[in-house]
Amino acid sequence: MGEGEECVELKFRIYDGTDICHGTYASSTTVATLKQQLVAEWPQGKTITPKSINDVKLIHAGKILENDRTLADSRITVGDLPSGVTTMHVVIQPLVAKKKTEKTKEEMQKQNSCACIIL
Repeated sequence: MGEGEECVELKFRIYDGTDICHGTYASSTTVATLKQQLVAEWPQGKTITPKSINDVKLIHAGKILENDRTLADSRITVGDLPSGVTTMHVVIQPLVAKKKTEKTKEEMQKQNSCACIIL
């Protein structure tokens, strides 16, 4: 962290309500860097585990954060709580689940386009 650089205290809440990776981060930290740390420090024994940063979605203030943006770019500010900690929500969506969803949509579109009316 550079001298005089603004820092943000963050914690990350996963699907079962557990908070992980609580720490102070420089506002110049990228979302991809945060995701790498989450994947590396993911708690053992969880039923759902990310394999890569592409499996992880970070949500702040109802918005999914983009990998190439910094915390400052994403407008992450000090939390409203007296402790000043900002909580981000972590959603895990493995690539396999995405592909199945896309495939299902394609199949439905094919079925709809093949519907014929017989008189």
